[in-house]
Amino acid sequence: MRCPYCRFPDSRVVDSREQDEGQVIRRRRACPECGRRFTTVEEATLAVIKRSGVTEPFSRQKVVNGVRRACQGRPVDEAALAILAQTVEEAIRATGVAEVPSDEVGLAILGPLRELDEVAYLRFASVYQDFSSADDFEKAIGELRAVHRERAARRSGQPGGTG
Repeated sequence: MRCPYCRFPDSRVVDSREQDEGQVIRRRRACPECGRRFTTVEEATLAVIKRSGVTEPFSRQKVVNGVRRACQGRPVDEAALAILAQTVEEAIRATGVAEVPSDEVGLAILGPLRELDEVAYLRFASVYQDFSSADDFEKAIGELRAVHRERAARRSGQPGGTG
Protein backbone atom coordinates (compact mmCIF):
# COMPACT_ATOMS: atom_id res chain seq x y z
CA MET A 1 0.00 0.00 0.00
CA ARG A 2 1.45 3.33 -1.07
CA CYS A 3 1.90 5.94 1.68
CA PRO A 4 -0.52 8.85 1.09
CA TYR A 5 2.00 11.32 2.59
CA CYS A 6 5.36 10.54 0.99
CA ARG A 7 4.16 8.14 -1.75
CA PHE A 8 6.60 5.42 -0.61
CA PRO A 9 5.40 2.22 -2.35
CA ASP A 10 5.18 0.05 0.76
CA SER A 11 3.75 0.16 4.28
CA ARG A 12 3.50 -2.07 7.32
CA VAL A 13 0.20 -3.20 8.86
CA VAL A 14 0.11 -2.23 12.54
CA ASP A 15 -3.46 -3.34 13.37
CA SER A 16 -6.44 -4.91 11.56
CA ARG A 17 -10.07 -4.88 12.67
CA GLU A 18 -13.20 -6.29 11.11
CA GLN A 19 -16.43 -4.35 10.83
CA ASP A 20 -19.89 -5.15 9.49
CA GLU A 21 -19.57 -8.85 10.30
CA GLY A 22 -16.30 -9.19 8.42
CA GLN A 23 -17.44 -7.41 5.25
CA VAL A 24 -15.11 -4.48 5.95
CA ILE A 25 -11.55 -4.58 7.25
CA ARG A 26 -9.91 -1.45 8.67
CA ARG A 27 -6.14 -1.59 8.71
CA ARG A 28 -3.87 0.81 10.60
CA ARG A 29 -0.63 1.14 8.63
CA ALA A 30 2.77 2.72 9.20
CA CYS A 31 5.12 4.01 6.50
CA PRO A 32 8.73 2.82 7.00
CA GLU A 33 10.00 5.80 4.99
CA CYS A 34 8.36 8.83 6.69
CA GLY A 35 7.07 7.10 9.83
CA ARG A 36 3.56 8.48 9.51
CA ARG A 37 0.47 6.35 10.14
CA PHE A 38 -2.70 6.07 8.12
CA THR A 39 -5.81 3.91 7.90
CA THR A 40 -7.07 1.90 4.94
CA VAL A 41 -10.48 0.35 4.55
CA GLU A 42 -10.96 -2.83 2.54
CA GLU A 43 -14.48 -3.80 1.55
CA ALA A 44 -15.68 -6.85 -0.31
CA THR A 45 -17.26 -5.66 -3.52
CA LEU A 46 -20.62 -6.97 -4.61
CA ALA A 47 -21.61 -6.70 -8.25
CA VAL A 48 -24.97 -7.11 -9.97
CA ILE A 49 -25.19 -8.60 -13.44
CA LYS A 50 -28.02 -6.86 -15.27
CA ARG A 51 -30.22 -8.64 -17.83
CA SER A 52 -28.30 -6.85 -20.58
CA GLY A 53 -25.09 -8.47 -19.36
CA VAL A 54 -23.67 -5.23 -17.94
CA THR A 55 -22.12 -5.56 -14.47
CA GLU A 56 -22.45 -2.75 -11.95
CA PRO A 57 -21.76 -2.38 -8.21
CA PHE A 58 -24.61 -3.32 -5.87
CA SER A 59 -26.39 -0.22 -4.62
CA ARG A 60 -28.64 -0.08 -1.57
CA GLN A 61 -29.97 3.20 -2.95
CA LYS A 62 -31.18 1.48 -6.11
CA VAL A 63 -33.01 -1.08 -3.96
CA VAL A 64 -34.59 1.74 -1.93
CA ASN A 65 -35.61 3.61 -5.09
CA GLY A 66 -37.23 0.54 -6.63
CA VAL A 67 -39.09 -0.39 -3.49
CA ARG A 68 -40.09 3.23 -2.84
CA ARG A 69 -42.06 3.23 -6.10
CA ALA A 70 -43.94 0.13 -4.97
CA CYS A 71 -44.59 1.76 -1.59
CA GLN A 72 -45.96 5.00 -3.05
CA GLY A 73 -48.99 6.07 -1.04
CA ARG A 74 -48.39 3.36 1.57
CA PRO A 75 -47.53 3.96 5.25
CA VAL A 76 -43.85 3.01 4.83
CA ASP A 77 -41.14 5.40 6.03
CA GLU A 78 -37.59 5.93 4.78
CA ALA A 79 -36.07 4.16 7.79
CA ALA A 80 -38.00 0.99 6.95
CA LEU A 81 -36.80 1.21 3.33
CA ALA A 82 -33.20 1.59 4.49
CA ILE A 83 -33.54 -1.45 6.77
CA LEU A 84 -35.06 -3.45 3.91
CA ALA A 85 -32.16 -2.51 1.61
CA GLN A 86 -29.65 -3.52 4.30
CA THR A 87 -31.47 -6.84 4.78
CA VAL A 88 -31.37 -7.48 1.04
CA GLU A 89 -27.64 -6.70 0.86
CA GLU A 90 -26.89 -8.95 3.82
CA ALA A 91 -28.89 -11.80 2.25
CA ILE A 92 -27.01 -11.45 -1.02
CA ARG A 93 -23.61 -11.21 0.69
CA ALA A 94 -24.47 -14.31 2.74
CA THR A 95 -24.52 -16.33 -0.49
CA GLY A 96 -20.76 -15.78 -0.68
CA VAL A 97 -20.90 -14.90 -4.37
CA ALA A 98 -19.21 -11.70 -5.60
CA GLU A 99 -21.47 -11.28 -8.65
CA VAL A 100 -25.21 -11.92 -8.57
CA PRO A 101 -27.79 -11.70 -11.36
CA SER A 102 -30.28 -8.85 -10.98
CA ASP A 103 -33.18 -11.31 -10.77
CA GLU A 104 -31.64 -12.72 -7.56
CA VAL A 105 -31.66 -9.20 -6.13
CA GLY A 106 -35.36 -9.00 -6.99
CA LEU A 107 -36.02 -12.32 -5.29
CA ALA A 108 -34.12 -11.14 -2.22
CA ILE A 109 -36.38 -8.05 -2.10
CA LEU A 110 -39.68 -9.96 -2.25
CA GLY A 111 -39.49 -11.65 1.17
CA PRO A 112 -38.66 -8.58 3.28
CA LEU A 113 -41.09 -6.45 1.26
CA ARG A 114 -43.93 -8.92 1.90
CA GLU A 115 -43.24 -8.54 5.63
CA LEU A 116 -43.09 -4.76 5.36
CA ASP A 117 -46.23 -4.06 3.31
CA GLU A 118 -48.34 -6.57 1.41
CA VAL A 119 -49.79 -4.05 -1.05
CA ALA A 120 -46.30 -2.83 -1.94
CA TYR A 121 -45.24 -6.48 -2.23
CA LEU A 122 -48.02 -7.15 -4.76
CA ARG A 123 -47.09 -4.04 -6.74
CA PHE A 124 -43.40 -4.97 -6.82
CA ALA A 125 -44.10 -8.63 -7.59
CA SER A 126 -46.47 -7.69 -10.42
CA VAL A 127 -43.69 -5.81 -12.18
CA TYR A 128 -40.77 -8.02 -11.16
CA GLN A 129 -42.53 -11.30 -11.94
CA ASP A 130 -44.24 -9.82 -15.00
CA PHE A 131 -47.86 -10.48 -14.03
CA SER A 132 -49.93 -10.71 -17.20
CA SER A 133 -53.45 -11.29 -15.90
CA ALA A 134 -55.77 -11.08 -12.92
CA ASP A 135 -55.03 -14.78 -12.34
CA ASP A 136 -51.42 -13.88 -11.50
CA PHE A 137 -52.67 -11.43 -8.85
CA GLU A 138 -55.15 -13.99 -7.50
CA LYS A 139 -52.40 -16.57 -7.17
CA ALA A 140 -50.13 -14.11 -5.30
CA ILE A 141 -52.99 -13.06 -3.02
CA GLY A 142 -53.79 -16.72 -2.38
CA GLU A 143 -50.19 -17.28 -1.32
CA LEU A 144 -50.40 -14.29 1.05
CA ARG A 145 -53.62 -15.67 2.55
CA ALA A 146 -51.97 -19.07 3.06
CA VAL A 147 -49.13 -17.38 4.94
CA HIS A 148 -51.70 -15.55 7.12
CA ARG A 149 -53.56 -18.81 7.87
CA GLU A 150 -50.31 -20.56 8.75
CA ARG A 151 -49.26 -17.77 11.12
CA ALA A 152 -52.69 -17.70 12.75
CA ALA A 153 -52.58 -21.46 13.22
CA ARG A 154 -49.14 -21.26 14.82
CA ARG A 155 -50.32 -18.57 17.21
CA SER A 156 -53.36 -20.60 18.22
CA GLY A 157 -51.34 -23.82 18.48
CA GLN A 158 -53.22 -25.64 15.72
CA PRO A 159 -51.22 -27.84 13.37
CA GLY A 160 -51.08 -27.19 9.65
CA GLY A 161 -52.91 -23.92 9.18
CA THR A 162 -56.25 -25.18 7.95
CA GLY A 163 -58.16 -23.30 10.63
